[in-house]
Amino acid sequence: MSAESGLEIRPLAPADRSQWDRLWAAYLNFYDTSLPASQYDITFARLLGDDPHDHHGLIAKQDGKPVGIAHYLFHRHGWKVENVCYLQDLYADPQARGKGIGRALIEAVYAKADAAGAPSVYWLTQDTNVTARHLYDRVGELTPFLKYQRAAR
Repeated sequence: MSAESGLEIRPLAPADRSQWDRLWAAYLNFYDTSLPASQYDITFARLLGDDPHDHHGLIAKQDGKPVGIAHYLFHRHGWKVENVCYLQDLYADPQARGKGIGRALIEAVYAKADAAGAPSVYWLTQDTNVTARHLYDRVGELTPFLKYQRAAR
């Protein structure tokens, strides 16, 4: 989105740490999850790092105030020659929802994927995340796949 709309989407920078912490904590809380401070440190360092296999981070600012984040990564895929892009985390402050923040973050990830030659972008959400799913139905397509993972040990 343009500066005219007051919305800016840009890569995370070291100076964003305190606001990223706030947004990340709210995102994790939304999914009834919490992580130790050491994981915050590791994740933020990875988001700012230059390893192409690590995550990348975006921050959304509305009129200069941080209101959303997105984390994505590129990886190989056994069915494709080119890498694919996984949009792992997407969050917009509740008071900023309905203003195009989520859509702008997704479109920014789409643009990063296109620039990297990764035509496929995918993400997961809980089936009960109805509000987000309304957006996702407009910017993506629902697949029939279900997620499984190794049981906790």
